[in-house]
Amino acid sequence: MNILVLGSGGREHTLAWKISQSFNCTQVFVAPGNAGTDLIGINVDLGVNDFEGISKFCLDNEIDLMVVGPEDPLVNGIRDFFEADDSLKHVKIVGPGKEGAKLEGSKDFSKDIMQRHNIPTAASKTFDEGSLQEGLAYLETCTMPIVLKADGLAAGKGVVIAQTLEEAKTTLNAMLVEKQFGDASDKVLIEEFLEGIELSVFVLSDGTNYVVLPEAKDYKRIGEGDTGLNTGGMGAVSPVKFADANFMKKVEEQVIKPTIDGLKIDDIDYKGFIFIGLMNVDGEPFVIEYNVRMGDPETQAVIPRIQSDIVDMLDAAATGQLDDYSLEIGDFHVAGVVLVSGGYPGSYEKGKPIQGLADITTTLVVHAGTKQEDYETLTNGGRVLTVLGRGEDLQTALDKAYVAVNAISWEGMYYRKDIGQDILASRIV
Repeated sequence: MNILVLGSGGREHTLAWKISQSFNCTQVFVAPGNAGTDLIGINVDLGVNDFEGISKFCLDNEIDLMVVGPEDPLVNGIRDFFEADDSLKHVKIVGPGKEGAKLEGSKDFSKDIMQRHNIPTAASKTFDEGSLQEGLAYLETCTMPIVLKADGLAAGKGVVIAQTLEEAKTTLNAMLVEKQFGDASDKVLIEEFLEGIELSVFVLSDGTNYVVLPEAKDYKRIGEGDTGLNTGGMGAVSPVKFADANFMKKVEEQVIKPTIDGLKIDDIDYKGFIFIGLMNVDGEPFVIEYNVRMGDPETQAVIPRIQSDIVDMLDAAATGQLDDYSLEIGDFHVAGVVLVSGGYPGSYEKGKPIQGLADITTTLVVHAGTKQEDYETLTNGGRVLTVLGRGEDLQTALDKAYVAVNAISWEGMYYRKDIGQDILASRIV
């Protein structure tokens, strides 16, 4: 079948790479794609929110299946757009409709889902500009630190952990009154701070049935030792040592099943990925957030561990037949190290020539922020590449990743040298 992957990052490169290996894939297209996706499929010069252009492309190129990578087109209703047009209804889509996408598009909506369906999560209350004074008064009853979350999409920047009451009040005012995150902070959740260890769990649902993909742990902060500013992710590893069978059984029973069942009870036909951000608090799972797509860079660590046919899995999800799909996971470790532009996550320069890519032959290099120009691969974003190592244990996987990292260079390149070290040092149990 002809398959279209929407997006341009490392997540989309990884999905397209895996899809291209399937005997059931005739051709994979990526819109808009990057220099890496251009090597395994056909890049299409279309924005992910250009619904008219995407629909015309699907008709002109006989697209059978569309996999939506990023959250924006889902929140903006690309599934609803296709389903409303008789000429497009035949295109199978992996990704929820606009109502289901509110799981990520509105933190207030997702928190309501959790609370109504008894899914463990931190206590919270939501306020808007009209209830600012009530919010400030509520903060005085809270224990510090406290978490403040912009309700809408804020490009991963709408969460602040306030250490003091004064900081919390200043932040709430900045979000609601000064519109620190634009329309995304029209409403703000004030949420209890949970102390524990984070991990990411991924589920693919067909609306009734589901499969649980490999879990992962990512490293969000720019500096080693988890210091400095938050980023889109500086690396990831899978599997995760502390997510043993007992813990994952709790996750499935207390989080995954009630989430899938709750969406069905609420009459939301959800066909797509659910990224569940979890906190392991003394062995008990608590949901931090939902995303309605695969996470990045966790995708790069998770997808290579899938040994069964991913196109069969995606097709089954889109057609409501996941109960017939058997997921096979490889018994090995994957470690990903993200290479970023100098200055990221602040301002950075693009267009830097990347050296050494041709020398990497035994390790997968995933492209995120790259472009091809005059036969050269250039940087074209903050997070540029992810180098993946695979091994029978985490140390071996990391060693292979860092050997390849050391062969790549461009002006200003930066990466963390401590990915996975917290797990190896057994500080995580």
